[in-house]
Amino acid sequence: MNNKLQVKDFINVGIFTVIYIVIFYACMMLGYVPIFIVLLPIVCSVVCGIPFMLYLTKVKKFGMVTLTGLICGLLMMVMGSGLMVLAFGVVFGLAGDLILKAGKYNGLKHTILGYGVFSLWLMGFVSRMFLTREVFFESLVSGYGQEYVDTLSSYTPTWVFPALFAVTFISGVVGAFLGKSVLRKHFAKAGIV
Repeated sequence: MNNKLQVKDFINVGIFTVIYIVIFYACMMLGYVPIFIVLLPIVCSVVCGIPFMLYLTKVKKFGMVTLTGLICGLLMMVMGSGLMVLAFGVVFGLAGDLILKAGKYNGLKHTILGYGVFSLWLMGFVSRMFLTREVFFESLVSGYGQEYVDTLSSYTPTWVFPALFAVTFISGVVGAFLGKSVLRKHFAKAGIV
């Protein structure tokens, strides 16, 4: 088996990353309600587990998940989420890829763990509200208003950041199980996988 990424692999990365991003952005619309901006990594990692598990049926080579993390991080950075989201996308995409490779891209434990770790790229989106707190909240005032910023600030004391990492990972694991369940129930019956 050739371990280099082929054109077919890049096509799969493109198709499934677009599907993932569309579902991700649909979940992101919840961010207009202050409490949901904090919960976005949790909601997105659960809901996006379904298309990602379908994607993992096509991932058989190292680098595909890293590319997905890079593309997601780059897109979020270009849309104004800062440089940290790109770094998180690359780091956790690579970490997820390494875990999947260790399981030879088909072990259930490695697939679930790999997606749980990959989901942590979403923390790059919310990391600014904890790591560059004052600048982040000042940037929101003009677009959302002081009341929104005050509400969001009250929901995000600094201790929430490490807790959110743990809960996002757990949500990724839940999303992987949900994705596997949907994959088995619907996609397998339809002959898609």
